[in-house]
Amino acid sequence: MGDTDMGDSTSPLMLRRRLRTELRTARLDSNLTQEQVAKAMEWSMSKMNRIEKAKSGISANDLKMLLPLYGITDKARAEELVALAREARESPWWNRYKGVAPEKLLELIDYESAASAVSQFEPMFVPGILQTEEYARAVLQVHYDEKSAAERLAAMVDLRTRRRGLLTRENAPHFAYVLDEPVINRVVGSSAVMSRQFQHLANLAKLPNVTIQVVPFTAGLHPGMKGPFEVVQFADTPDENIVFLEGPRGDFISEDPEETENYLEAFKRITEASLGPSDSVKRLLQAADEMT
Repeated sequence: MGDTDMGDSTSPLMLRRRLRTELRTARLDSNLTQEQVAKAMEWSMSKMNRIEKAKSGISANDLKMLLPLYGITDKARAEELVALAREARESPWWNRYKGVAPEKLLELIDYESAASAVSQFEPMFVPGILQTEEYARAVLQVHYDEKSAAERLAAMVDLRTRRRGLLTRENAPHFAYVLDEPVINRVVGSSAVMSRQFQHLANLAKLPNVTIQVVPFTAGLHPGMKGPFEVVQFADTPDENIVFLEGPRGDFISEDPEETENYLEAFKRITEASLGPSDSVKRLLQAADEMT
């Protein structure tokens, strides 16, 4: 699991989305309905929907039978699509953390890998993807404090560190983060750990696709008071945007367009109550100095 894994801009979900776009276009060009295709292929409508929503891949054998139905008979074109289908079914790097990391977190990373934009509000801790290794270790230690969980703790810290590569890979999404001021005031690990973490945030904010803002206490009440959330957007299909919600009973991913739109609007309002990006960086650097 080298760092080059993180630089791969063609995640399985991204490839599935690319393939489904090709197949959906071909189906429509052939004047076929989903029902007609499902019947001809002897598929359930559930399977048909999952393929066209990029929820699951399609096997090379299924695709070879589907292409003639769609009028795709050119050998080179068919081979190109079959190769894409095979690549889209390969396991991504984060699958190696199955059984260690929460299932919904790995699902979220899958979505992030194919996103055009990610907007996250965090009221308690620095978002996982922005955490330094020592900050991540201090946060995760609270959850896995038994000696028997030392290996799991190390794997989770490793996952958070590797996930950070999504920020700088080729064709990376635009990441917008808003931190409530308690994030800056809560000491995690030690003052020295906090100081280095704030410096790290200030450095990440220099990336062209990363924006980090802080909501000051003086902003008063705002829509983020209900809890942390993350909206993942897709430029090609806004109706497939998702929202990731963390809660005491576990994490939840909603695909409801109205709900994701509500959270996007809430994020916009929180952003308007925040310090601007440059003032936010100044606040983080000030906090770093105060912690030393």
